[in-house]
Amino acid sequence: MGFFGFGRKAKKEQAALDDEHAGEVAEQETAETTQDTADNANAANADDVRGQDCGPWDVDDDNIPNYDDYLDIGALYLPYLDGISLRLKVNQDDGSVVGANVSVNGASLELEAFAAPKSQGLWDGVRADLLAANPEAEEVDGTFGKELMLPVHVGKHTVMTRVVGIDGPRWMLRGIFSGEAVHDGEMKDTFDQYFKDVVVERGEEPLAPRDLLPMHGPITPSQRRKLAQAQAAEQESEDATIPGQPDGPLTPMQQVETQTTLKRGPLFSEVR
Repeated sequence: MGFFGFGRKAKKEQAALDDEHAGEVAEQETAETTQDTADNANAANADDVRGQDCGPWDVDDDNIPNYDDYLDIGALYLPYLDGISLRLKVNQDDGSVVGANVSVNGASLELEAFAAPKSQGLWDGVRADLLAANPEAEEVDGTFGKELMLPVHVGKHTVMTRVVGIDGPRWMLRGIFSGEAVHDGEMKDTFDQYFKDVVVERGEEPLAPRDLLPMHGPITPSQRRKLAQAQAAEQESEDATIPGQPDGPLTPMQQVETQTTLKRGPLFSEVR
């Protein structure tokens, strides 16, 4: 009767349906393979651990690269980049350095370092605050995980920026990329790598979460080496001369007094 699909016409129709289904399955498998490849790539990026596989680095990281030739501005050590221009952000109230901006070839990166609690990072909260305060901001998945695309209106012009945050041990480093460092291309790759190469020194100063880490004017690698040599020479001179040390054998009381003097050690003023 044809109720169950018997007959030549039904077979042709069934064959057409089978071919269509096979095509859909093939397309789905291709899409799944493409998605799996993308997911694997994202997973590979996600597997990179800050301080082990990539930066930004902390001065106490085990795998930190050699930063002897970096520029020292206090909380940050900045790598060298050919043709780079550096501008420091200064607090108008007290003249303190609060950030740095590096730029080259139409791309720029603004850097600020903040104190963070030991137990958790800051970036999730800071990102949420930025999203709430800027309706035009958009959260995207980028080179450094969750990033923000944030348009900034300057007069009649609108500049697109990319805001990135990285949590480290008791610090968060925020980078604001603009110009050619925002969109895919050679300069974006260059500035992404620059951000990864930055080294952060939190210091032991007690600071509240979200306080800016203290910075200072630039100290070049050669100036830093000379300063270290001068401090080492001063320390060696102090260690070589112990005031009041007798020439002959020490009595028990003299031994106690000498040990107390050595334990206290010389006092040095902080060099800024």
